[in-house]
Amino acid sequence: MRRAVVAGGLIPFLGDAALQSAVATWRRWLADERRASAHTLDGYGRDLAAFLIFLTDHLGNEPRLADLGGLRPADFRSFLAQRSAAGLGRTSLARTMSSLRSFFRHLDRHDLAHNPALGTVRAPRPPRSLPKALAEDEALETIAGVGELQSEPWMAARDTALFTLLYGCGLRIGEALALDRRDAPSGPSMMITGKGRKQRLVPLLPAVVDAVAIYLAQCPFIGGADFPLFVGARGKRLNPGVVQRQMRHLRALLGLPDTATPHALRHSFATHLLSGGGDLRTIQELLGHASLSTTQRYTEVDAGKLAAVYRNAHPRAKS
Repeated sequence: MRRAVVAGGLIPFLGDAALQSAVATWRRWLADERRASAHTLDGYGRDLAAFLIFLTDHLGNEPRLADLGGLRPADFRSFLAQRSAAGLGRTSLARTMSSLRSFFRHLDRHDLAHNPALGTVRAPRPPRSLPKALAEDEALETIAGVGELQSEPWMAARDTALFTLLYGCGLRIGEALALDRRDAPSGPSMMITGKGRKQRLVPLLPAVVDAVAIYLAQCPFIGGADFPLFVGARGKRLNPGVVQRQMRHLRALLGLPDTATPHALRHSFATHLLSGGGDLRTIQELLGHASLSTTQRYTEVDAGKLAAVYRNAHPRAKS
């Protein structure tokens, strides 16, 4: 088994020299042109590696670049069946197909191999789950209560500031913890770097600016512009696991459902904006969604709320 050192780490890839080269250029394209995250590179790389391992047994020899053009729909379906039997769920299988399509499109663009068969194989649809938002009073109680879990005043102020930022601006937890001191909220808006290194402008509420300012005034760790905004007990960048653990404790304290996570504050931000009259395009920009269809899931959440109100309030529904 050959090992190709490519962008994103060391992953074993079977195949002849031409195939190895094609894999390496594809991975570099993902990293440099598509600006894929390390997590995406690792996932796509492992999907392709699993496919090439499958082809070794399926074809009876290590795959060659020339072999890829001759694969039939049944070959791809056999691979999916094997992965399903190994315990992969529909979400993982759908990502696997996305990985293969990306690689085969790369081969086609560079005239390395052409295979229209993959386009006839339908990927399994991942399970559709609606965002789990907190009620408005639950979101406010969460922000008010998170500081009570800390004995250190500055850490209590930190957690309050972080949760206020997540709910007040709709940030992902990774986006918030990636902020440095230079990025500290001040003024009417702030620039956020999200998935795919895409940047978006997020308006700031005074409550967000004030909460972060209170935290910074109490934080014992002094650093420059590139020092992490949110730090742990030892002055290092705050770990997401610490935030998630605090949320678990808070759920028990406030009697919140298991779906109450730090990410639920982002969902709550979007759902409450929509309930208050916000339009989908604006919410899409604020969340940093590449596709409007992703944002449209929140209309289903709001529709469910309206249906519940109807059932409880309409005279005919009561009867």
